[in-house]
Amino acid sequence: MTSEITLMAWLIALTAAFVIGVSKAGIKGIAIINVTLMALAFGAKESTGLVVPLLVAGDIFAVVYYNRHTRWSYIFRFLPWMLLGILIGVLIGNDLPDTTFKITMAIIILGSVIMMYWWDRRKSKVVPTHWLFAGFIGTIAGITTMIGNLAGAFSNIYFLAMRIPKNEFIGTAAWLFLIINVFKLPFHIWVWGTITPETLLINLKLLPGVLIGIVVGIKLVKIIREAFYRKLILILTAAGAVLILLR
Repeated sequence: MTSEITLMAWLIALTAAFVIGVSKAGIKGIAIINVTLMALAFGAKESTGLVVPLLVAGDIFAVVYYNRHTRWSYIFRFLPWMLLGILIGVLIGNDLPDTTFKITMAIIILGSVIMMYWWDRRKSKVVPTHWLFAGFIGTIAGITTMIGNLAGAFSNIYFLAMRIPKNEFIGTAAWLFLIINVFKLPFHIWVWGTITPETLLINLKLLPGVLIGIVVGIKLVKIIREAFYRKLILILTAAGAVLILLR
């Protein structure tokens, strides 16, 4: 497989790996870019498994750097629903029409972003506490992360709704996705067969792109002000929903 990859595909994949690093370092909402680029380089189905080890690597570096900011109470509230969503995604992922998936996800993400923007305009400090909110967002996040590695948009919406400060947002998300992406590995290896020794070799060659992205992302997060960070995540999440439709 490696010998068949063109130079252009390698360049696209390295760009995607860099974006993964930047995203894991805290510039949330741009993950859809790496999903799109990987699909262009290797194909939609093949890229879903190929991306996961790179995500795990990015998660590990993010956890090491941001661990002190983690808020475990939010993870415990959200994680069980994501795990449930992953199991649902394993069952329906192979048969779900791509067009249906894209349109549904884009509508839900854009609707949620509009809701978050409305909350911010009202200057409301109230956060959703009912279990149905975490249950709905978490389950959808689990399904989308299994089928298309697209859970970032939904976790962004959840953490923004909880009004978590910037560094705690990043540290909590880092641990959440490390757990989730490690949980996904066996399904990609033994159920879907999208992770193989050949794809792992490709991952090793792309890993430097993730590391460079992590360094750049950490520097960007440091210079972004708290208030602007929230607006930036909303804008990038909405843009990601539009890109899902254009994939």
